[in-house]
Amino acid sequence: MAEVDAGVTAPPARGDGGPEVAALVASRIVDVPDFPQPGIVFKDLTPLFADGDAFREIIDATVAHYGAGSFDVVAGIEARGFVMAAALAYAAGVGVVPVRKAGKLPRATHTAQYALEYGSAALQVHTDAFVPGQRVLVVDDVLATGGTAEATLGLVERAGGVVAGLTVLLELEFLGGRARLAAHEPHALLRV
Repeated sequence: MAEVDAGVTAPPARGDGGPEVAALVASRIVDVPDFPQPGIVFKDLTPLFADGDAFREIIDATVAHYGAGSFDVVAGIEARGFVMAAALAYAAGVGVVPVRKAGKLPRATHTAQYALEYGSAALQVHTDAFVPGQRVLVVDDVLATGGTAEATLGLVERAGGVVAGLTVLLELEFLGGRARLAAHEPHALLRV
């Protein structure tokens, strides 16, 4: 257990990839208060991405969780999901598909509107992004209210893909996102 103020110990980090991977992710997060707006504490994961050894470890742990051959393509959610998706796709020897904010893709798209914990937005994927029946691993950095993930899972299915899994680096359990995704049990490397 990690020591904190006045001799009190913090509980060990926990996540779906085990305590060691959870502790690694937790050790590389920087909290940024009042971003992108007052009252929000942004979880900055860029220090994790910048640490080559740590990044390799989380990518390898995620690929190991799903097993070789369990997905055909990785769909990364803009923007930090792109970082993980590309690395996961490379490690697994499969392709990668971007799920973008509205207006960023050049061809025909499917669109999904969704609510964020601090606003609303829309995501898009090309209508031909997946071969019908293709098994898709959906990747994002943080699971909060579940709106982004739920919208993306719907887009994958509308575009002909089959959701093979949903993985995130960090789940903010107090926001209840997991409950919205009951049909697709999320895999979170760190759960807080």
